[in-house]
This record gives sequence, C-alpha cells and structure tokens, in this order.
Amino acid sequence: MTFLKRLFLILINNLDKASLEENDPYSSLSDEQLVAQIVANNNPMLFGKLYDRYAKMVYNKCYGFAKSDDEAEDLTQDVFLQLFIKLKMFKGKSKFSTWLYSFTYNFCVNYVNRNKQRKMSDKSVPMENTEYKLSEEVPDESLFEMKAKKLKKALDLITAEDKSILLLKYQDGASIKDLETLLEIGESAVKMRLKRAKERLMETYKTL
Repeated sequence: MTFLKRLFLILINNLDKASLEENDPYSSLSDEQLVAQIVANNNPMLFGKLYDRYAKMVYNKCYGFAKSDDEAEDLTQDVFLQLFIKLKMFKGKSKFSTWLYSFTYNFCVNYVNRNKQRKMSDKSVPMENTEYKLSEEVPDESLFEMKAKKLKKALDLITAEDKSILLLKYQDGASIKDLETLLEIGESAVKMRLKRAKERLMETYKTL
C-alpha cells in the first residue's frame, strides 16, 4: 500500500461521523451539491461523507472484477483515492451516481487490462475470432431470461469493456444518452457497442 493511499485511508477513517451527523449542514445536500462543496474546498474530511454514501456500491462493482474480497477492497480504496483526485472532472451532465458507476467501471477495466497475472484475455472470447451467427440484434428479453449463475460466468469470460457497458446499461440503468455522455461517443456508436457486447455475451453463454 502506497503512502498516499495510507494517508487517504487515515483521513477517511478518522472522520468524526458522530459530530457530522449531529447538526450536520451537509446531510440534506444532494450528491451533486456535496461534490461541488468538496471540489470548492478540497476537503478530504467532507469527502468522507461521499465515501459513506457510495463505498458499498463501489465495492460491489469492484467485486465483479476481482478474484477475492481483499482484492475488491483494495480496488475500492484505489477507486476512491483516484476519485478524490479527479472529482473536479464531474461536470454534472449526468447524475453523479451514474458518473461514479462509469468511473468505477473504467478503473476496473483498466485494472484488468493491465494486470497480466489475471490472464483475462486468455479466457475472453476474442472479437476477431468470433463468428456471429446472429444476424439480428439480441433482444433485451433474451438477456433477462438467462440463468443468473450461468450469466455471471459468461460475464466473467467476455472482455472487461463489454462487461462494463452491459452492466452500466442493464444493471445500473444508464440510458443511451447517459452512455453517450459517459463514453464520449455518439448515439450510433453506443448502440453498436451494446449490440456487439450482447452478441458476444450470448455466444459465450451458449458455450457454457
């Protein structure tokens, strides 16, 4: 654990939650208002409130890309460390929660892609070697009918990028407009990425 990460955790853990909860002027603030206050004051103690609101959610997202509880916990802390540094990048074009979902997924995708020891690429279905038999787009109903355990395994076998966009859309409820903003690509590109990700998921699912 780096010195910066240890310092960050100390600041978060030393947050006097009792004093903040009692007559707390920030408890009624929306996420967006709280973020504005944090960015304006660069206050790590106030950032602790944002941490409390979303630590469990971020952990759950990270767990989907990790191989153990400890790895998910480390990823969670790394996400929040980077979030504190880059919080000013949030421009309010989407809900903060949606932006944070994307931020977390992007961090995890980069983590998976640069961590060769996990060998995710060896388990994934390569795009260039996949023969798509589906001439029409996979309907959403087909995804919803998949068995949960088998679906989770299939999600672990496709690329981190495909997994990320599918979870954003179908787990977190991001709209096409949200995805345009978060991925910084046009509507047609979002729809194409979703279409291809669903096809690869379906093909992988059928092999299990």
